[in-house]
Amino acid sequence: MRAVIQRVKAASVSIDGKIKADIGQGLLVLLGIEDQDNDDDINWLSSKIVNLRIFNDENGVMNIAVKEIAGDILLVSQFTLHASTKKGNRPSYIRASKPDIAIPVYEKMIRQLSNDMGKKIYTGEFGADMQVQLLNDGPVTIVIDSKNKE
Repeated sequence: MRAVIQRVKAASVSIDGKIKADIGQGLLVLLGIEDQDNDDDINWLSSKIVNLRIFNDENGVMNIAVKEIAGDILLVSQFTLHASTKKGNRPSYIRASKPDIAIPVYEKMIRQLSNDMGKKIYTGEFGADMQVQLLNDGPVTIVIDSKNKE
């Protein structure tokens, strides 16, 4: 499971010109799922996301988690995070899970994040053509891969 986490002042996702979800201060999380992802990946990544200390404290030091500031999370599925550009100029998405595998994992991730945050998680729509807008705060952008826990 691969996530791009962006600290935002605001973010939204629209489908067919209509806003599906929007948040104020918090995290925009783009999530890529592969076939090997399981409950361990979900639990580890969810905990990492909600406890990642990337919001400023009173001294301007990134030392506070989204959970502590009562921020929101906007979770958007993005299979292109598993793109392989090894050969040629057209990315291959062979590592990205197909919907029959990815949708249940995505839904479990939503439930786990909601449980870990103690509040609703805002989402896009799996498989839809979405337009994502954000006001990146910092900018702060972090990439995490549950298969490469660095």
